Amino acid sequence: MTAHSPTSLTSPPAIETVGLTKVYGSGNTEVVALRDVSMTIERGEVVALLGPSGSGKSTLLSAIGLINPPTRGEIRIDGQVVMNGSRALVDVQRFRREKLGFVFQKSNLIPFLTALENVLVALAIAGREGRSARRRAMDLLASLGIADRARNLPSALSGGQQQRVAIARALANRPSLLLADEPTAALDSKLGRQVMELFRDVGHENRAGVLVVTHDQRALDVFDRSLRLEDGVLSEHAGSGATTLTSTHST
Repeated sequence: MTAHSPTSLTSPPAIETVGLTKVYGSGNTEVVALRDVSMTIERGEVVALLGPSGSGKSTLLSAIGLINPPTRGEIRIDGQVVMNGSRALVDVQRFRREKLGFVFQKSNLIPFLTALENVLVALAIAGREGRSARRRAMDLLASLGIADRARNLPSALSGGQQQRVAIARALANRPSLLLADEPTAALDSKLGRQVMELFRDVGHENRAGVLVVTHDQRALDVFDRSLRLEDGVLSEHAGSGATTLTSTHST
């Protein structure tokens, strides 16, 4: 693989957050899940997000993924302001469909559809059908090394193969940003590393920003850089490379 450098001079960042804060409850029951989180991930940059359980990782991912809006702060995706506090400035469902890709701990494949059909469903939701959609789906499966499994049902695939199909499905609409929540938690260390390397490769090759939530620190060398979230505060993970990160919260 050739040396990688994220796209920054010619393209807007895949994701940028400014002062992102999420508060649950109020008064004596108030819980601050995110505290003034500001960060940038460029197109083609692959970033790990670490942190203990309850640190706010899933809250941050769901805010960036336009699933659970922040209380305060701004979210910009592909250079466009999409959230200002809890107020959406775009058609959220359409924007998610066109700009975002998601991979979860479980592959969540439709069990009665083949690997190819699972990817085709994502393309159909995005409005793409017919021969061009089939070519796109097969190209994705081939790029992930599972074209020979295209006609297999999920039950006939290994855990690693199922996650590859899930990644292909997430990439179907050529997202600007790919979000993954503990995608290797159910895999052994060898398969887990292979899947992490896949995220790196697809991020670099598809020029997509990639944010992967993980507890596994053994594969951090795969990522361009890593961040840590603890008590809702974001920081650069020790040993990580240079990062584009700002936090207005003082500890």
